[in-house]
Amino acid sequence: MKRISLSVLLLVPTPVFAEDGLSLSGSTRLRYEVIGGQPRAGFNESDDLVSIRTIATGEYRTGPLRLGAELYDSRVYGGDAGTPITTGEVNTLELVQAYVGYEAPGAFGPNTKLGLQAGRFTLNLGSRRLVAADDYRNTTNGYTGVRADITLPDSFSATAIYTLPQVRLPDGRADLVDNRVKFDRENFDLVLWGGLATKKFANKRSSIELAFYHLGERDSPRLATRDRSLDTASLRLIRDPAPGSFDFESETIYQWGSISASVAATAPTLDVSAWFAHLEAGYTFRHPWSPHLSIEFDYASGDGRGAKFARFDTLFGMRRADLAPAGIYNAVGRANLIAPGLRIEVAPSKRVDAFAAYRPLWLASRYDSFSTTGVRDASGSAGRFAGHQVEARVRYWLLPKRLRLEWNGVLLAKGGFLRDAPNVPIGGTTIYNSFNATISF
Repeated sequence: MKRISLSVLLLVPTPVFAEDGLSLSGSTRLRYEVIGGQPRAGFNESDDLVSIRTIATGEYRTGPLRLGAELYDSRVYGGDAGTPITTGEVNTLELVQAYVGYEAPGAFGPNTKLGLQAGRFTLNLGSRRLVAADDYRNTTNGYTGVRADITLPDSFSATAIYTLPQVRLPDGRADLVDNRVKFDRENFDLVLWGGLATKKFANKRSSIELAFYHLGERDSPRLATRDRSLDTASLRLIRDPAPGSFDFESETIYQWGSISASVAATAPTLDVSAWFAHLEAGYTFRHPWSPHLSIEFDYASGDGRGAKFARFDTLFGMRRADLAPAGIYNAVGRANLIAPGLRIEVAPSKRVDAFAAYRPLWLASRYDSFSTTGVRDASGSAGRFAGHQVEARVRYWLLPKRLRLEWNGVLLAKGGFLRDAPNVPIGGTTIYNSFNATISF
């Protein structure tokens, strides 16, 4: 939808383009986050954190050949023993991308194209709910492998991937707090393959998309895992926004396979049956601010007391565009969630855009932990209502294409579950703010 594409375009560094030759770009983002009434279990009730992310990108083109590299340096400062600092915040001096690409127009006849890429790269596929290079988070997802993009006549396109997702390192608490440099690894203990096919209809605003991904994970000498073997299939229908017109999006995802009950070597294997759905309908008004009003609904299954494991796994998907910020809030994701919503987006000028959204939140299963909070009542007696979430964002280009300021805010008025569950954190209403400045060069 519009907000997903805008988020991607406005967050990437400003490049120096060249048809043939070298192009260079980069950005540095400084963020200050503060939270009170932390809803996630096991962390400080109130906290703040400073993060800095620097990205340097280069690509050399000669004819159909491309050689590219991208360095990420993600660091945090100011945390203490109770601050949620993970590989989502820290990944220092990491060559996330280092690839070779080749483009072959007319590979399958007139009006066709084949694009090939191999090495390390980032991925944003389809809705980005399953495979993405996260934008809001201080670190991103990297993948090592091969990618093929095919464009065919009649507005048909397809993408296929075989990758080893990069495991971010270091992953020990002390090393993360110290921003220690340790290079990420990839191996065949974690594999992601699959792809998607898209058909645009005659009006070019509407399309249908089919996707399938397989994730295979197993224990290694360095890391015990849940030994996931997950197959995930999705069907997505989209009608893009346009002034004075209705738009919609529907995505339904079903997931099956197997998973270990825990990381223990002797843990039993469970069959998986989980699903996710996103429904959205909107309207863009004819007004200089291009206001876009939409109603939304998200459902992600949770694990219950049945014989099958039912908690939906969003794989490597992003959360910010649909649900809520990551960072030290990071409480609402695509797992054990029922969340209808109302959203308004505006763009008063080329330099300013903003949105506000309201969502009441429920647990899909009262026996599973709520979304990504880690708060759980195995007895189910704490109920299913988690609370009311109100969020907003404002972005402003202080210097067009060079310096952008951004504010994100969330208020979570906790419901009965987040007040009564056995391991609920101490504290009342959650208030989260983040202040960002991004310099592009």
